[in-house]
Amino acid sequence: MDVPVIPITSKTFAEVINLRDKLNNRHPFIVENGAAIYIPNRYFKTQPQHAVLENGFWVLRNVPRRAKWQQLLAERVADFKGEFETFESVYATAGAAGVAAITGLDLNAAELANQREHSEPVHWVGSPQRKQSFIYRLKEAGATVLQGGRFLNIGGDVDKGRAMLQLQDLYLADVNLARTHQQESNNSPCDTLAIGDSNNDVAMLELASSALVIRADKRSPPILERTENSYTSQQIGPEGWVEGVSLWLNKNQ
Repeated sequence: MDVPVIPITSKTFAEVINLRDKLNNRHPFIVENGAAIYIPNRYFKTQPQHAVLENGFWVLRNVPRRAKWQQLLAERVADFKGEFETFESVYATAGAAGVAAITGLDLNAAELANQREHSEPVHWVGSPQRKQSFIYRLKEAGATVLQGGRFLNIGGDVDKGRAMLQLQDLYLADVNLARTHQQESNNSPCDTLAIGDSNNDVAMLELASSALVIRADKRSPPILERTENSYTSQQIGPEGWVEGVSLWLNKNQ
């Protein structure tokens, strides 16, 4: 079974490029919680509408750039000063070492994590009550606020689920184009398995054909509304990934 593995992540383009090289993965990927889709040039038979060619990728950008969200944070939540820190502010004062300290990443990985294009991560250090007020203020100003594993992600109105469906439609269009040229039926189902362990994965997990929730070591797994074709791993982290994917592959052979 030839199944493309497609990263759909809160990570940056720079982080995913590094990961893809290590894994020898040459498939499309989605960054910053659905903010942009990167498709290798000529991966599909035709360039997707509205995609621009950048550094060997067809790029579909779904939201404004990072500067918009940095400006919003500076203008709309200034009275929360001291209760949160952004990647931008941490990097400005302490460089990659500062980002490494709050993320647990090494210096090189922290440098890549700060190369964001469409969103701004926030490390909340205030009270839970004030956090809710902070989130409300940002949403009122037009931002989408997603709670990841450790950080709030401030960006536009996108999520991993909608971006996944956007990319899925491109796969279907590409397959249907080939079948049309061959004068065959153009009905082409696309089975998807979404895998995640955080609340910012929920939209993707709800919309995929099948969902695999991975247990994490120090937090509860996200709760889904769906019950059909949904599985929560017994194992934690990578072992849970192997457990769930193996079950899905055996089921779909």
